[in-house]
Amino acid sequence: MKKVLLVEDDLVLQNLIDEYLQEYDYSCSAFSNPMDALALFKTNAEDFTIVILDLGLPNMDGFDLFKKLKKIKNIPIIISTARDDIGNKIYGYELGTDDYLSKPYEPRELVLRIESTLKSYNKSDIFKINDLSIDISASRFFLNEIEIEFTKIEKEIFLLFINNLNKIISREDILKKTSLNEDTKNRTVDMHISNIRFKIDDSSKEPKYIKSIWGIGYKFFYDN
Repeated sequence: MKKVLLVEDDLVLQNLIDEYLQEYDYSCSAFSNPMDALALFKTNAEDFTIVILDLGLPNMDGFDLFKKLKKIKNIPIIISTARDDIGNKIYGYELGTDDYLSKPYEPRELVLRIESTLKSYNKSDIFKINDLSIDISASRFFLNEIEIEFTKIEKEIFLLFINNLNKIISREDILKKTSLNEDTKNRTVDMHISNIRFKIDDSSKEPKYIKSIWGIGYKFFYDN
């Protein structure tokens, strides 16, 4: 059974959505207080399939909660709100919402939006390497479902590795194929690699992902 995290402070609408989703074989954990929803999600994120999120919440704006949830787990989120102005919609999509549903709406439409979102999400260009989840199309990377905050250069180098799995990448290749200056010294490249290793929980002494090739460069392991 798919589990929905519903954050909605209108208790009448909350109960209506909860009951309706159950008819379509969805289990729903419903909250009016965003802090309570966040606390549960921090410890049970893997239990949830999708989030339905209101924006006008007590104690915390819905957009702030959106960002906190996404940092914990890369999960599809549908915004369900009375804020139907174009500014809020644009900001919602800029943050990465999967759909934006303006109130009022029929519960059946919400179910259809959920089903459509999950179909699209399951077809996304995401693959896993051990504890890493990699979304190539969105250039987003996750370690144990927590998004990795790469710098621009780190992201470029990491994508270069991912697009050349199990191939040796020289330091010269890294300089030519990223926005690093070609006059950059090797130790600066090595520093960026060290930062990437730290962020993906890798080690130069016992590498799980990035192996140093002495005198040449690096190779990113992928055993599928």
